[in-house]
Amino acid sequence: MIIDPGDDALRIAITRKKDRPLSDTSPILLWFRRDLRLSDHPALSAACKTGRPVIPVFILDDLVKGLGAAPKWRLGLGLENLSDALADKGSRLILRRGAALPVLRELIEQTGAGTVYWTRAYDPDSMARDTSVKQTLKHDGIQAQSFGGHLMFEPWTVETGQGSYYKVYTPFWNAVKGRDVDTPLPTPGKIQPPETWPQSDNLGDWQMAQAMQRGAKIVRPYVRLGESAAQARLGAFMAHRVADYVDDRNRPDVDGTSGLSENLALGEISPQQCWHAGIRAREEGKRGAETFLKELVWREFAYHLMYHTPRILTDNWREDWNAFPWNEDQRRAEVQAWKHARTGIRFVDAGLREMYVTGRMHNRARMVVASYLTKHLMCHWKIGMRWFEDCLIDWDPASNAMGWQWSAGSGPDATPYFRVFNPVTQLKKFDPDGIYAKSWIAEDRQTPTDTALSYFDAVPRRWGLSAQDSYPEPVVSASDGREKALQAYENRDF
Repeated sequence: MIIDPGDDALRIAITRKKDRPLSDTSPILLWFRRDLRLSDHPALSAACKTGRPVIPVFILDDLVKGLGAAPKWRLGLGLENLSDALADKGSRLILRRGAALPVLRELIEQTGAGTVYWTRAYDPDSMARDTSVKQTLKHDGIQAQSFGGHLMFEPWTVETGQGSYYKVYTPFWNAVKGRDVDTPLPTPGKIQPPETWPQSDNLGDWQMAQAMQRGAKIVRPYVRLGESAAQARLGAFMAHRVADYVDDRNRPDVDGTSGLSENLALGEISPQQCWHAGIRAREEGKRGAETFLKELVWREFAYHLMYHTPRILTDNWREDWNAFPWNEDQRRAEVQAWKHARTGIRFVDAGLREMYVTGRMHNRARMVVASYLTKHLMCHWKIGMRWFEDCLIDWDPASNAMGWQWSAGSGPDATPYFRVFNPVTQLKKFDPDGIYAKSWIAEDRQTPTDTALSYFDAVPRRWGLSAQDSYPEPVVSASDGREKALQAYENRDF
């Protein structure tokens, strides 16, 4: 049994709890993580079904503390929204800080809880934490159970004919597209409160927005916060945009995507809810529904790979790419120009500025932005991955890592390295009227848009940027960058 050194009182109390039978009226601790919703929440539904008191809990542990500026701020907003939703049900969200295991054990002792439920996570750090928590609590005589809900298909349930995991998306899609996906669960009618609530931290004391600085007030109007907003967005997408999704999803100048990535990242909506909405749209003959379903499965594929090959988060998935001569020095001028959205390449700069102002970036822009960094600038994908980790409100560990490695050529089912996006022709093709570029680039324009100007209010003052600056010449032109990338690829020794 794992006991914190010096915690004799807690050791004695837990030993006594282990020796006494659990009452069927003892509270259940419901440990929220990246599942900030009440509907289609298997762990919450199971807890409420028992009729026992349910104590919702969120823990600020080192994994949460280590989040980037934008994801941490967005999580704080999500927790505030979840707290309000629970209050409407006569419940509360108890906030505690510290390592998960001692926090849970302390709450068990304070509340008499005999059970802890939570929704599974799949990144290696969370899995290691959760495994330790489950083993120790069970040793203490506490029922500890994890539930699905963040994915449609548990990673260990999807296997090739040889009993291995999938490394290519299309066979993965073919393996799961005909599977039954759980019908979404309704919101519980009642969440039984305990007789006495344990003490809770104040969310404001956690300072979740501290690292966002002045950018928070710029990004806030673009946040689609909480379960109700996510459901409304899904409904509007299925009613008005999914029919044209095949084409419009590539157009950054139109609102043609679902916009649900930030809600899926924090579990404010479940993939099952999105899947069944997509199935209904497909049955109604809406052309883009199948493509939408494939995008949901692309997310599942990212988690499948993260579970089976966690190195995708930290190292080249294709190990022979360790020999590729990427630049890893973030201090170089071209890296700073990329981070500051001053590369002189309008599609790249517009995408990065969209991210700084809204916390999101259109997927077509993400591909172009990533390709330019890793191929035209010959910089390691880790630089871009970590920058996105800090700046995106829809940051997701699996999708972010796989997206960067796909763009760089080092990942599974990746775009070939010799396929280099031309950011100039891409902009002409997908932003033919220049609407997207004009929306985000203010320099050298007599009447820049409000969104373009807001970029200068969002970024740190120390960058010294102004809308009155001249727009820069390209740090590396589209043609020169492509030539350099192809030469490096041809000269590789693997």
